[in-house]
Parts: sequence; structure tokens; C-alpha cells
Amino acid sequence: MLRAGLSRGVIELRQSFTNGGDLWNHLFWPVLMLGVTFYLRDETFGESGLLLGTLALPGILGMNVAVGMIVMSQHLTADREDGTLLRVKATPNGMPGYLLGKIVTVSGSLIADLAIFLVPGMLLVDGLAVTGADAWLTLLWVLALGLLAALPVGAVLGSAFTSVRAQGLLTLPTLALIGISGIFYPLTSLPEWLQWTAQVFPFYWLGLGMRSALLPHRAVTVEIGDSWRHLETVGVLGAWAVLGLAVAPIVLRRMARHESGSRVAQRRERALQRVG
Repeated sequence: MLRAGLSRGVIELRQSFTNGGDLWNHLFWPVLMLGVTFYLRDETFGESGLLLGTLALPGILGMNVAVGMIVMSQHLTADREDGTLLRVKATPNGMPGYLLGKIVTVSGSLIADLAIFLVPGMLLVDGLAVTGADAWLTLLWVLALGLLAALPVGAVLGSAFTSVRAQGLLTLPTLALIGISGIFYPLTSLPEWLQWTAQVFPFYWLGLGMRSALLPHRAVTVEIGDSWRHLETVGVLGAWAVLGLAVAPIVLRRMARHESGSRVAQRRERALQRVG
């Protein structure tokens, strides 16, 4: 099971970089975010003297990790609609191997996208502090914990929708949460009730963790409580990870039990009617 899942994930990951459409998806978002960072590079935040582009770059890294839950849900929803999950269910240990493969695929894709954004981004903006080993160590544990918090939740979300079209409804609330999570502008500039709302979700904490890794210590003055709050970051992301890991297997088993050939045929027929 472990070997099959890893093999499946590596094959899908390799295909995503050799297929024209998937390769475009890998490049589009990082290039778009590089454009935003370039636009903000000379703007300053209040009287702090800190450049908005410098503040936004690590926040965008955190946002991309959190968006992994949406990517994961898209994979599961698409495979459920076209009957892939039904075929997986019919094979011994098929579902665990499938999920492991998807985790490898999505994690690998996200890490590659982060590298595509981070390497040129470090050349576009000034003021990053990435010369010490502590910076990269912090970035790695935030990245690992963030993936652990995001991907199981994505699996739960993917189980909740029966079509790719319905899954698209997640886009607007996700963009709204990103907008209030201090990704492009420090959270302290927003009303207090929005600050509390943002701190419930992983977007803010991933951005904060990435900023603590890549920004100089003086940048902490624009954060809540003038602190990087590493313990709180571990606590909130850890809580999301525990919740996702506890709920995802239950939801996925229940979803798999309800899959059948007739349900897949119905979804295909509805999809063909929409195309027609």
C-alpha cells in the first residue's frame, strides 16, 4: 500500500510538469503573485518604514500552503465525479494508497510552486532576512505543519461535493478569508473583530509563521502584540491538523461506501448535459 501510494503520487507529480495545461497552472499563480509583490515593493506600511512587498512575500508563501486544502478538495471531487474513486474502492487497500498518492502529488506541487515564487521573489524585494539557518528551519517546520493542517481538511471538503462545478463554490469564501488574514497587508490595520475572525483559520497563522522565518526581527512591531507568537502558531495549526486527521478518515470511508456505478453514471450524464 505504501509503495503503491508513493509510486502513484510521484507519477502524477511528474505528469503535472510534463502536461501543458498542468504546467500552466504551476506557473500562473506564482507569476501572478510575483506581479503583486513587484507592485508593492516600494510601498511602505505606515510609519514603520517596512516595505509592503517585503511583508507580503512570506505571507503569500503561507497563503499558498493553506490553499493546498482547496487543491486537495479539487482532486478528490474530480476523481469522484469521473469514477476514479469507485475503481480505487474496488481494489485491496485502494483508498489508503490513493490518499497517500494525492498527499504526495499535492505536497510536491505546492513545494514546487513555492520555489517558483520564492527564488525570484527574493531578488525583487529588499529587507528579507534569509541568511541564517534559523530562518530556513522555521520555514520548514511552518511548511510541514501547514501542510499537515491543510491537506486533511481538503480531503474532508472534497468529500462534501459531488461535482467539480459545486466544488467551485469554495473559491469565494476562501478569497474572502485570504483578504482578511493579513496576507497582503498587516492584520493590525484591520478592525479588531476581523482580526479575531482571521485568527480562527490557518491562513493568518501560516502567513505569520512565514514572516517570522523570512523577515528581520524589527518587523515584529507590525504584528499583534509585537510578537511572532510561535507557540500560538503551533497550537492553532496543530488543532486544525488534529481535527482534519480525526475527521477525514471517517468522512472518506462514509463517502466511499456510498459510491456506486449508478451514481457515477448519473453524475456523468449531468456533466454531459451541462456541456451540451
